[in-house]
Amino acid sequence: MGLPGLSDLVGLTSFDPPYSFDAPYSFDPLCEIRDLEFRCDERPRRRSTNVTPRAIEMNPVTWALVGVVLASLGIASLFGHLLGRQADTGVNPAVVRNFNLRVRAWWLMCSLLAAAVLLGNIATIILFGLISFWALREFITVTPTRLSDHRSLFHVFFVFTPLQYVLVGLDEYNMFSVMIPVYAFLFVPARVAFAGDYKRFLERTAKVQAGLMICVYCLSHAPALVNLTENPDHNVQLLFFFVITTQLGDAVQFGFGRLWGKRVIAEAISPNRTWEGLFGGIAVNALLGIALSWATPFSPWQAAAMASITTLAGFAGGMTMSAIKRDRGVKDYGTLVEGHGGVLDRIDSLCFAAPVFYHLARTMFL
Repeated sequence: MGLPGLSDLVGLTSFDPPYSFDAPYSFDPLCEIRDLEFRCDERPRRRSTNVTPRAIEMNPVTWALVGVVLASLGIASLFGHLLGRQADTGVNPAVVRNFNLRVRAWWLMCSLLAAAVLLGNIATIILFGLISFWALREFITVTPTRLSDHRSLFHVFFVFTPLQYVLVGLDEYNMFSVMIPVYAFLFVPARVAFAGDYKRFLERTAKVQAGLMICVYCLSHAPALVNLTENPDHNVQLLFFFVITTQLGDAVQFGFGRLWGKRVIAEAISPNRTWEGLFGGIAVNALLGIALSWATPFSPWQAAAMASITTLAGFAGGMTMSAIKRDRGVKDYGTLVEGHGGVLDRIDSLCFAAPVFYHLARTMFL
């Protein structure tokens, strides 16, 4: 007797056959489990691990770094407020509005990150895990799926995504570095093949694999920084340094591109991304890396190089995710973040920069 299908579990009874790929059914993991009943008759025994959910006691250098971040956001907020009140600045009001919305998004992201870090490593990993889940949901929502894909998607959302972050939390580098690109990547096409649906097989499985790689595997390297070295203060500093340089690089690229950009890199993909914005962001972030090197385990030249490389990787992430949106014919991946679409619209640069930053830092310190 075969196993019950996902449609049996969630109460899906019938669809209009034959199923057409041109009119795809959008898979939403939150809707798929809405009717599931979870009962806990017995409380499972907890395994004893070395990971403890205690708050982190940050040293003065780390507190100073947090203070620099808050001060920078405060200055940016004041600058945007003053620009918005002045009508004769000569700056396009749409640019000012976009800048203010970006600052608000930075406040939200930095506040959540600071709160999670203060609560401890587990809270930080859980935060990024939830962000990955939501970003993957947005990615799959704009990607056509068929009913035969739902079992593999169920495992992608509720097995591989949480398992990746559990391995990150346990600092199992040998496993979390290969679990998705090896085991999950082999499982997805095999599971879809077992469903017996071959129509556009390669295209469908590649889309699921791309979402899992970008939204889960790549982003999971950011919270992995909290376990990178034996010094917890250095780990927190690395995480803040990574987020600051990546997000600021994205902002500086936008500013340089709108104010001085003339040579567009790929107009059909992103008309606002220019060569001037790219090189301006790299140069400014290199200087920022040197300025913040005192708050990191890097030397000044190492901090400048890491900031420049993460800026370049983040820029590549923005371009790649813009190309996917153009292919799918959507403006944004979602509507969760005011003025900026969904979560994936705000973390595209982080997704691409995280594994690059992590492995370069690991090479330096381990």
